[in-house]
Amino acid sequence: MKNNKLILYLAIIVLALILIAQSAFIVQETEQVVITQFGKPVGNAITTPGLKFKTPFIQKANFFEKRYMEWDGDPNLVPTKDKMFIFVDSYARWQITDPLQFFKRLTNERGAQSRLDDIIDGETRDHVAAHNLVETVRSSNRVPVSSGAVSEEIGDSLANITVGREKIQRMILKSSNEKAKDLGIEILDFRFKRITYEEKVREQVYNRMNSERYRIADKSRSEGQGEASKINGEKERELKSIQSLAFKEAEEIMGRADAEAAAIYAAAYDRSSSSRELYAFIKSMETFQKTFDDQTSVILSTDSELYKYLKSMK
Repeated sequence: MKNNKLILYLAIIVLALILIAQSAFIVQETEQVVITQFGKPVGNAITTPGLKFKTPFIQKANFFEKRYMEWDGDPNLVPTKDKMFIFVDSYARWQITDPLQFFKRLTNERGAQSRLDDIIDGETRDHVAAHNLVETVRSSNRVPVSSGAVSEEIGDSLANITVGREKIQRMILKSSNEKAKDLGIEILDFRFKRITYEEKVREQVYNRMNSERYRIADKSRSEGQGEASKINGEKERELKSIQSLAFKEAEEIMGRADAEAAAIYAAAYDRSSSSRELYAFIKSMETFQKTFDDQTSVILSTDSELYKYLKSMK
């Protein structure tokens, strides 16, 4: 009898534990719950954390993420308004804002990801196709930092941006949220992760970029050669002017020196007859030294001054 009572008590305890386990559940800070009964939602969604209860065996707790979740799209080949084909790779961040509506429309996160693929990819394709290629690549008009003719050429070659990449992203975000407003979710952010040219377009763009840079380089090179020729011309002119001035000063100095030497010779010649004779003798010897050597033969007349000096030396 006692054993039967013990078994009954144990069965009651086990049954009570099973009922508690089936009826009680804990909601974390990062979670929100929708209670369903036979697959249909019951009551409002539970968004506050803590210990919660439900009808055991009949009701089920469906947990959903409360934090931000990511959506990562696949690269798609999209045509632009100017008929350029580009691969657009994008990503977004979204959040479940109405768990009950989310459960009714999408059931779970896998269904939400699939629906976001349709919405965001479609809106991305529509907005990219409505704008030129340059609008999806650049966000604003760029002004070259450096100065000069090359900067002006580069500035002229840059297309004018009226919409830009940032605004296109905001437009896609807004239109995507309008499509997803009855799904119980909100798309918080959208960005282009990568935009690459289709192979044929890439070659055309690179060729155009190369030809543009070659044109700017040729113009800069010709301008540089013109400046170099101008500088070399000025250098040659200044050099000739300096040489001419130096030659003039040298001639003036030599003229003054010759004049002073002649004056000294004249003064010495005018002092006395002996001085004049000495001066004449020295000048004759200098002439003799410069004119003759040991291989020279000369025929002199008897009335030659040089003969007179040579005879006296003998």
